[in-house]
Amino acid sequence: MTAVLSARGVRKQYAKTGRPVLEALDVDLAGGECVALIGGSGSGKSTLLRCLALLETVDDGVVWFEGQDICDPRIDADAVRARMGVVFQAYNLFPHLTVLDNLTLAPVRVHKTPKGEARERAVAMLERVGLADKAMAKPGELSGGQQQRVAIARALVTSPRLLLLDEVTAALDPELTGEVLDLLRQVRAEGTTMLLATHELGFAREVADQICFLHGGSVAERGSPADVLDRPQSAELRAYLARQ
Repeated sequence: MTAVLSARGVRKQYAKTGRPVLEALDVDLAGGECVALIGGSGSGKSTLLRCLALLETVDDGVVWFEGQDICDPRIDADAVRARMGVVFQAYNLFPHLTVLDNLTLAPVRVHKTPKGEARERAVAMLERVGLADKAMAKPGELSGGQQQRVAIARALVTSPRLLLLDEVTAALDPELTGEVLDLLRQVRAEGTTMLLATHELGFAREVADQICFLHGGSVAERGSPADVLDRPQSAELRAYLARQ
């Protein structure tokens, strides 16, 4: 399979902490593959995703996305992000816009899709995620699970080459978590290339082709779900799994 994303030696340090958040981190993602990032708080999962989405700059290393070095300072970051879908814990929906308008904003403004076509795609996507009846609602009128499903729908409506997901169920109660995970199972079954940070180990076991355990800002262990979750090699991974 052709690599969609390849990161080598990624390093990131924040001045406030005085220590690297990411240290010589490597990760690869092939087309149609799902890779799950697991690890404790502060292990670097969210920072890695923010760096890959060009919301943070890396201090060292290289990231290739579809054959393009996206760490090059001359890169058009907006053009790169236009080929990615990104969903964080916070839904980041525009509260003053309807659900439908939230979904059509990027296709029209970034991708220059005609408004009529963008609206048709958005309606179809809302039907796909089971929220067609909420098209004219404002985000504040929806449950947390519904808002997160809208955020995922917004990320998918532009047919991204890569979907980045950062602990998208962390703020949800168990019932709403189930709603979102069911949607992600559907997205995974359709062959979407996904890199997700998650604490839902059962879900990671079910959908991931590969799991990467982050510790101290680097990938401490990687392998199939069975290898990582059932046959941990390091004391750090065994301790992490024992806490879950």
